[in-house]
Amino acid sequence: MKKKEISLEDTVEKLRRTELLLLITRKIAGLKNLSEILWTLIEFVSNELDADRGTLFLNDNDTNELYSRVAQGDLTREIRILNNVGIAGAIFQNKTGEIIHDVYEDSRFNKEVDQETGYKTKNMICCPVKTVDNETIGVIQVLNKKKGRFTKDNLFFVESVATQAAVSIQNAQNSETFEKKRAKEMEFISIVSDVTAEIDLGALLQRVMEEATKMLDADRATLFLNDEKTKELFSRVAMGEGIGEIRLPNTAGIAGSVFTSGKSMNIPYAYADLRFNPSFDKQTGYFTRSILCVPVVNKEGKVIGCTQVLNKTGGKFTDEDESRLKAFTQQVAIALENAKLFEDVSKSRKYNESMLSSMSNGVITIDSEDKIVTCNKSGLKILRINDSEILKKTSKEFFSASKSWIFEKIKNVNKSREPEIIVDAEIEVLNKETEKNEKISVNLTILPLINEDSEGRTDQSDNFLGTLLMFEDISSEKRMKSTMSRYMDPGIADQLLEDGADIMGGLDTTATLLFSDLRSFTNITESLGAQGTVKLLNEYFEIMVECISEQGGMLDKFIGDAIMAAFGLPISHEDDEDRGVKAGINMISRLWEWNNQREKDGKPALDMGLGLNTDKIVAGNIGSQKRMDYTMIGDGVNLAARLESACKQYNARILISDYTFKKLKGTYRIRYIDDVVVKGKSEPVGVHEVLDYHNDSTFPNLMDVVNHFNEGRKKYISGDFNSAISSFKECLKANSEDILSNTYIERCKQLIDQKPENWDGVWVMKSK
Repeated sequence: MKKKEISLEDTVEKLRRTELLLLITRKIAGLKNLSEILWTLIEFVSNELDADRGTLFLNDNDTNELYSRVAQGDLTREIRILNNVGIAGAIFQNKTGEIIHDVYEDSRFNKEVDQETGYKTKNMICCPVKTVDNETIGVIQVLNKKKGRFTKDNLFFVESVATQAAVSIQNAQNSETFEKKRAKEMEFISIVSDVTAEIDLGALLQRVMEEATKMLDADRATLFLNDEKTKELFSRVAMGEGIGEIRLPNTAGIAGSVFTSGKSMNIPYAYADLRFNPSFDKQTGYFTRSILCVPVVNKEGKVIGCTQVLNKTGGKFTDEDESRLKAFTQQVAIALENAKLFEDVSKSRKYNESMLSSMSNGVITIDSEDKIVTCNKSGLKILRINDSEILKKTSKEFFSASKSWIFEKIKNVNKSREPEIIVDAEIEVLNKETEKNEKISVNLTILPLINEDSEGRTDQSDNFLGTLLMFEDISSEKRMKSTMSRYMDPGIADQLLEDGADIMGGLDTTATLLFSDLRSFTNITESLGAQGTVKLLNEYFEIMVECISEQGGMLDKFIGDAIMAAFGLPISHEDDEDRGVKAGINMISRLWEWNNQREKDGKPALDMGLGLNTDKIVAGNIGSQKRMDYTMIGDGVNLAARLESACKQYNARILISDYTFKKLKGTYRIRYIDDVVVKGKSEPVGVHEVLDYHNDSTFPNLMDVVNHFNEGRKKYISGDFNSAISSFKECLKANSEDILSNTYIERCKQLIDQKPENWDGVWVMKSK
């Protein structure tokens, strides 16, 4: 039999492929980063085979998943699938490469991936990545040959490349694993250092629980400390919008067993252990699978609490997990005792400081050296000054000129050691706006601060601590405004004081109502503690209220992290609807600016939704004789609240009713998104989305999306759902992140299946 002659062209092609293999081998040999190796290989193979794209999956032995890395700007995102799913999973398991000429004819192919991405997969080469030891470490896919069909030579070439690259891939994997372990240990040291620097007990408990959860890849963690007075184990956790305590006897359950025995417990199956109390799971709906609990021991060897970690991701806790948790709790034990001691010592001081800060009266303290040490907020306000104008000055320096009589009174009190009360005294203060002096009326109390010695005597010279001054502003206007401001918005109080308008008894009027609410706020506050949450809300409300006030809006009330405001009360304007919309746009824009600074500081970003509606409402002073509240009621108020809630459903940030939209005088970037029947109503209302807070980076091709969306809505309302889907897909081509278009596509698909009779385009909202 005559041997088949090898043509010159075949020889040249084989030489070329050999050179290419050497080239890619040299190229990836110089790369240390695993992601770069993967991207370089895929780019090389795709170009060589004239294919559209490719993917190289590596196997994760810990999770039995195939993963690939995708570059997104300056970031890298991982795609993960089970290593026995789809064509890639089948090839990985079978260890044999294949050419699939029509993937839609292959039952293993997952069509949903194409549907989600909009990419159409036609054909592919898929082959395993094997080491020299014939170990399969991954899978390489090459998709959509641009001309013709994939050939056996193409498959052989991909397999050759994969084999050549396997060593470099493995080395990069090993290097990455080593670096991850090293980074993990360095992170551990950093975490310990960071956590132990915290002296606030509540914040420290939250940090320890948070870090223990992350460190062990667990679902949740709880750190219990022993209360020696009550013989209880306690921990502090987020409860609603505050921080609450969990308490249990220090002998109860797994935690009690670990505390009393001083020995760790690693329980892979909680319900199989008789010491486990399932009642907590029944109460909360949580299912406990695995438990790791270790004692917290101080430097004297005394058990002061225990750390309990629940539900290891992917299985049970290991011996390494137990060692890491022991090391962690050992390091933080000293910090926990210090924080507990600091909390006990600080309670009385914080109580006094809080009392002074919350007082409506001005309070000034002067030390024994005649230096002014403190002046509370009310004191600064009454005297029309700031901190720098009074603190660290002597009483003689500050109380001079027209106020010198106060210094003389201070001297007399310090000498006599007896308090003095001056009723209805006049003090001259500078009005910085007019740059003129004004007189205010105050009741002034001057008290000597004296410490008792060990024998209870107060007459010793070294027991004199200083002097306290208390100012009560009794100026008629201020007194009236202060009283009224306890019950109503300061803007309403100002209005009443200026013209005596009778708006308290009840008023029928038209106003634009605004509701706003933070998204996923409870999750964010879980790690903040009470003080952190209050600080965050105060900063947030400061920004939001300013946006409302700038447009002449009236703040009605705060409801948790929500805001209720109105435009048109107590004073109406011709453009109250525009003012409300502008306020909403500014609120989102200012929130994003604030988020940029928060992210730089390593803090989580916040998101919010707003609803606006214009309607007739009733406003007035509502309540009892003991407690009144100036507020608004009516269906118009309820609809604004419903629209704010609907922001979640429509993935929007600002929704306005048709009633508001039709009264707008300005031009805004708005799309008509739905006709809905809100909960509790029978008649539909038009809903519009305001998009003016967006720029080209946050919403690319905005007006193209709006135009396509409007076209899709017309087809949707007419019942031409297939054509509507086409229009909404055009929206996604212009901006793939437009979730509302995806929502409408899914809605259209449902309606095609349901074939509704008497379709009118109205959507019934089932949630609030």
